[in-house]
Amino acid sequence: MNNFAVIGLGQYGGAIARTLANRGAQVLAIDSLYEKVEAIKEDVAHAVQLDATDPRGLEAQNITEMDAVVVAIGENFECQLLTIVVLQEMGVKRIMGRAASTQQKIILQKMGITEIISPEVTIGQSVAEQLLQPNIHSFLPLPDDYEIVELKTPTKVCNMLLKDVSLRDKYDLNLITIKRSYQKVKSGHTVMEEHIIGVPKANTVLYATDILIMLGKKQDVDKFLTVNS
Repeated sequence: MNNFAVIGLGQYGGAIARTLANRGAQVLAIDSLYEKVEAIKEDVAHAVQLDATDPRGLEAQNITEMDAVVVAIGENFECQLLTIVVLQEMGVKRIMGRAASTQQKIILQKMGITEIISPEVTIGQSVAEQLLQPNIHSFLPLPDDYEIVELKTPTKVCNMLLKDVSLRDKYDLNLITIKRSYQKVKSGHTVMEEHIIGVPKANTVLYATDILIMLGKKQDVDKFLTVNS
């Protein structure tokens, strides 16, 4: 079974801890504030209030036995650095850090942290993309100018078969899957529910209400939207 520790239970750290727990992982959630520990204790295997810069408290929680430790402290970067140093000295095998800026990312890299989450940067980029391209619903930047985007089906390809759109040949894009809305009747009321259709086939029809989840380079996504909107 996967065992993870999340240190720092703000909005981002709390979301990581809850998501891991929902996926079946054993999660140790740690924060120095009592109210944050109380808020999450019913959602994870263990929730503990302690000072993560104190190795004695971490040792008592068997922190070195974790498959990975996520240090999601966002408000106090110095505290995050001290926590990481303690974890490294204890021999924790996999540590993920959090950077709110390029400077913080460089500092973490200098400390030997290779897995770095940057929620503020990612959210900022996503909002900018949505402003520039209203069809884009969400955006995840990847290395080498690649990105995964969720976008509304452009007007000119609505009701077309996937094979006729020629995503790979014309735009060098891959369609990962499609998020599709369905009408359901619940308690006498009609509601809309979103479902993933799985791996799209060549004869899959692209509907106007579909959300396409695609992988490709930014310039190719922009080209696809510009040509077909």
